[in-house]
Amino acid sequence: MTIKYSKDHEWVTLDGDVATVGISNYAQEQLGDVVFVEVPEVGAEMSKGDELAVVESVKAASEVYAPVAGEVVEVNQDLEDNPSFVNEDATGQGWFARIKVANASDLDELMSEDEYKSFVEGLE
Repeated sequence: MTIKYSKDHEWVTLDGDVATVGISNYAQEQLGDVVFVEVPEVGAEMSKGDELAVVESVKAASEVYAPVAGEVVEVNQDLEDNPSFVNEDATGQGWFARIKVANASDLDELMSEDEYKSFVEGLE
């Protein structure tokens, strides 16, 4: 499965027209221990760049932005009881929401894994 990244450190995988969204390993490392995650409501309409979720860590609170526009069709309820999934498995169990993509071209603006790796290296 292809994974794409935003400059705000969100990742996206696509299954049909449904995008699964979370934050990158780099982002969770910067945040430190995640203690709370607020996910959106199922049915919420997102525009690209809208606040999708809020992540609170021992260091700070941080917004997670929707890298694609569309309707939230599923959220990761497990994060309510286990916010540490974001640290333990950022690109797996730590996903935040699934969005039915309104405009597939939103994905074209995201970075490949290699592009993201170079982007992050430029930040360090």
